Amino acid sequence: MNATSTSCSSASRAVAYRKPAPTGTLDDARAFMESHFNEALSVPQLAEMCALSVSRFATAFRQRFGEAPHRYLCSVRVAAAQRLLLAGVPGSHVATDVGFFDQSHLARHFKRLCGETPSEFVQRHRTHERHRPRVRWADTSLPLR
Repeated sequence: MNATSTSCSSASRAVAYRKPAPTGTLDDARAFMESHFNEALSVPQLAEMCALSVSRFATAFRQRFGEAPHRYLCSVRVAAAQRLLLAGVPGSHVATDVGFFDQSHLARHFKRLCGETPSEFVQRHRTHERHRPRVRWADTSLPLR
């Protein structure tokens, strides 16, 4: 009886020390990146959200979404930077607003992902806007014939 109580007690201790179940999923981590991209995020922090090791998280994320977590975060930041640049926000402010350390950090990732620098991107879009024909929309209050 003593052996049984000892084995039951060690089994209950083993259960008590078991790693906690994941509180977040890969989808949660991805959504967190999309909503907190402008904050300092790290892969270990995201892995901890999913209760996975860093290497297991990175592998699972890559398999699920087709790119590494850090690369995905950079692409979210660059997409946000594109929107701000087109809205006329200066590049020096855009970089820190979207979570990059400085303007050169933004430019490096922007060029790698988009194939052009932020200033080339803005220039190309401004040129494109100037040459786009202005279309007048029809008065929608008139009945169609």
